[in-house]
Amino acid sequence: MSESFDRLVELMAKLRAPDGCPWDRKQTHESLKPYLIEEAYEVLETIDQQDPRKLREELGDLFLQVLFHAQIGAEMGTFTIAEVLEQLADKLVRRHPHVFDTQEQPQGEDRLSPDQVYSNWEQIKRDERARAGQTESALHGVPKTLPALLRAFQVQARASRVGFDWPHTREGTERVMVKIEEEVRELREAVADNTDDKADRIESEFGDLFFAMVNLARFVKVNPEEALRGSTNRFVARFQLMEAAAARAGRALDDMTLDELDSLWNDAKRVLAASTTDSDASR
Repeated sequence: MSESFDRLVELMAKLRAPDGCPWDRKQTHESLKPYLIEEAYEVLETIDQQDPRKLREELGDLFLQVLFHAQIGAEMGTFTIAEVLEQLADKLVRRHPHVFDTQEQPQGEDRLSPDQVYSNWEQIKRDERARAGQTESALHGVPKTLPALLRAFQVQARASRVGFDWPHTREGTERVMVKIEEEVRELREAVADNTDDKADRIESEFGDLFFAMVNLARFVKVNPEEALRGSTNRFVARFQLMEAAAARAGRALDDMTLDELDSLWNDAKRVLAASTTDSDASR
């Protein structure tokens, strides 16, 4: 593996060399940002497809972005790939004392649960910042560039860790549901409003409703980003089946009545439900 890694580092350096690739030589940390995000999402899509061969390829493309940034860092004299790896290794050891510190390794029934491990990880991070003299918000570390649903989820989770949350009980979940109903009523009122700031109010109330829905996702242990992505993927699959069925009938979707479209939609749902059942049965 070391030989493979060294070869990749050398290839990346060659691509950035004066006699290397003009496109690669032109790139900067800033110009590569879209590609980093794109490659990460392609990895997510491949995980959804459950295709190990494709996942291997996409992970390679994502790792290329790490090598790219490290090579630029080396050229600028700011950091090297070796320093990236060393800092990561040190962090993993430091934040897993229950694994690497023999004096703190609980045994048997005293072994930490995943939730306890996560809590300790966050406390270690806070201690590190305190030793560095950094006084930061409890919400520090949630990137503004995250997709909105995922960022809302993470912000709420951080606030919950310092006690700003309803209890995660049936009663707490019910209070979240009541809040959602309240936000729906306020959105209805905004839509019915006739004042000049109607559009701004609708947008604001829409955002509040989304935020409340994300809160419910936390309480029922659902990742809202994954949930919406899954719903969108199902819609795309069903819609494409509708298009295929219409094409076989020599029709165009925009020439069909709403009842005809609804019938095609229901047929597509049945086809996909059957294929999912067959797939599960074959495992």
